[in-house]
Amino acid sequence: MSGMERIYRIDQLLAGRNAVPRAELMEKLGVSLATLKRDLAYMKDRLHAPIVFDRDLGGYRFEHTGARIGPQYELPGLWFSAEEIHALLTMQHLLANLDSGGLLGPHIQPLLARLSGLLGSADNPAEEMKKRIRIETVGARRFHLSHFQAVGSAMLRRKRLLIRYHARGSNEETEREISPQRLIYYRDNWYLDAWCHLRDDLRAFSLDAVQAAAIVEKKAKEVSEKRLDQVLGSGYGIFSGEHVTWATLRFTPERARWVAAEKWHPDQVGRVLEDGGYELKVPYTDDRELLMDVLKFGADCEVVAPDELQARVFAELSRALGKYPTPTIGRSELI
Repeated sequence: MSGMERIYRIDQLLAGRNAVPRAELMEKLGVSLATLKRDLAYMKDRLHAPIVFDRDLGGYRFEHTGARIGPQYELPGLWFSAEEIHALLTMQHLLANLDSGGLLGPHIQPLLARLSGLLGSADNPAEEMKKRIRIETVGARRFHLSHFQAVGSAMLRRKRLLIRYHARGSNEETEREISPQRLIYYRDNWYLDAWCHLRDDLRAFSLDAVQAAAIVEKKAKEVSEKRLDQVLGSGYGIFSGEHVTWATLRFTPERARWVAAEKWHPDQVGRVLEDGGYELKVPYTDDRELLMDVLKFGADCEVVAPDELQARVFAELSRALGKYPTPTIGRSELI
């Protein structure tokens, strides 16, 4: 641990406690008594730290009482250890790959340049990170950055938005005045939970389907977080609804090893079966997304309940077989 690292560590320890014994400081810093005294003296003499030794409490502490004489105590500006810099560079790389809309990139670049300078490495650590760490996002949809900024600004300022929205399900485009409530990043895509004044109800809007967005200088309608979760967060996936139904799914032992470690819903209930399979119960209000996830497991997933979901799975499989009938195998091919 370098000298400056110890200074920051001492500050953290003293700030969080009434008093810290000398022996504890030496142990946590891994230094001798002489080094500890030098560090404390540097903090008091050079950084004007109000450090005192409290005999009654048996340790060092910050003096917060009485009038402050002399310069104000403050640590040097933003500082990171080498390990923290590498962690931040890694985080920047992750954000740069996840941020398909380019929202954070321009703001991160100055920090990245400063971090690279702090590292003082001629090997260009940022380039090394890009080469060694790769994140592939599948299914992410592109959106207009200007719309994202308008949405974020209106949401934080508690203003309404006028949007032109393309509903892909019905292939209709409508103009709506909405009161934005919260942004959701779900499965590599951005969604906006908002009160729709056209429908007079809560709706979840996909940001990539927003064709235009303008802030309206009218106070946004407030919806409680409890209500948002009740309508938009109670069921499985991004589709909303208030009437919750529970699905019971059973996975083969081969697939159980993966599914048992997955989070499908915050309120899910799962258990390992005697044969090594896995039973998963999840709430849903609209079966569209759940249906897609069930079908991708094929014969390794059985819908135990409800009957309506069983029928939906069967109908989808029948529809697929109707489009792609089983090929006829000739007698010569069987010999």
